[in-house]
Amino acid sequence: MKGSLDIAIVGAGIGGLALGTFLARDGHKVRIYDQFEAPKPIGSGLMLQQTGLAVLDQLGLRDDIDALGTRIERLWGLTTPSLRPVLDVRYAKWRKDLYGLGVQRGLIFETLLKTALEAGIDVVLDTSIAGVDLAEPAFLSTDGAHLGACDLAVYAHGARSTLTPTDRGVDLPYGALWATLLWPEQSPFDATALEQRYRDASQMTGVMPSGRLSPDAPESLTYFWSIRGDQEPVWRNQSLDAWKAEAAALWPDTAMLLDQFESHDDLTFARYRHHTARAPIAGRGFARIGDAWHAASPQLGQGANMALLDAWALARAIRDSEDVPVALNAYLGMRQQHVRLYQIMTWLFTPVYQGDNRFLPWLRDWLAAPLSRIWPAPQLLAAMVAGAIGSPLKRLGL
Repeated sequence: MKGSLDIAIVGAGIGGLALGTFLARDGHKVRIYDQFEAPKPIGSGLMLQQTGLAVLDQLGLRDDIDALGTRIERLWGLTTPSLRPVLDVRYAKWRKDLYGLGVQRGLIFETLLKTALEAGIDVVLDTSIAGVDLAEPAFLSTDGAHLGACDLAVYAHGARSTLTPTDRGVDLPYGALWATLLWPEQSPFDATALEQRYRDASQMTGVMPSGRLSPDAPESLTYFWSIRGDQEPVWRNQSLDAWKAEAAALWPDTAMLLDQFESHDDLTFARYRHHTARAPIAGRGFARIGDAWHAASPQLGQGANMALLDAWALARAIRDSEDVPVALNAYLGMRQQHVRLYQIMTWLFTPVYQGDNRFLPWLRDWLAAPLSRIWPAPQLLAAMVAGAIGSPLKRLGL
């Protein structure tokens, strides 16, 4: 697209910062609004898949992040007490050079924020957005201020704030308690795997290697414990020692991690939502990316990876199109099929590993798990986890 556009983005998260950097580097004037007084990451460790890594490569950030993350070759889960394998995904089954990358969310955020500021983006803090005027387009703040007309307004602020409709969304019954801890010196955990333990689908715990924040920082891991959203207040009022005993009974090796928790506040609760916006683009210059368009249970960090794909797709569409409306339709064409596919798969698979249904875990343990070891299931599972189903990278020219 010829000429410089005035672009406003709401949300200084992974997707918003990546998009802003691409656009600023292409010569556009970009400002990002964020509700916090200081920008900060929200969430736990995550897994970058080949999809997200390909976008970070376009930003020139992949090598630095790769060097600090931990390469994950396998997703491995056992049911308790039988220790029957019910999840065994090996990336090499799909492609020999494939891997996931366990990282701390703070590493991705700080790297993207630094890169965005270096690109000349204006980050406007302590500004909450109440709505958007599609005719301009322009964002409207919660204090009634009109934040100025722009050529393109992008909503990248997640699934739970004022610009996200609730008519097609639902809070998922289960969320997770999580914490980032130091990797133990005498570790029983696999440093190349995300490991999980299950009791039916109502109890799940896991450990994921999550790399380092800086070259001289120690290795870390992300610990998580699945919990019903309506039980989180009950958990906070119960004895922490009683919960530790319950968690250790599910996976005895994690007792050494549980000993590090001195209060309930040492763990953060994350509540998940499944939501697909009916109109990811609207008017002559409004678009959604990431969870603002398609929120789901963030299994294996796919939320961050999908947001990065959206950011690249929208930036490329603007670069290659003659005007903003044409670019928005091109963006939708590049991403809609992949988004639909992964929203459906996440909706189907989440209750199998997090839910109160007793039949689905039985089906998982005694039918799906054995079948998953028969060709071509191992290859398809690896491709699905890697985000490769639907060939999104080829569609985006990555």
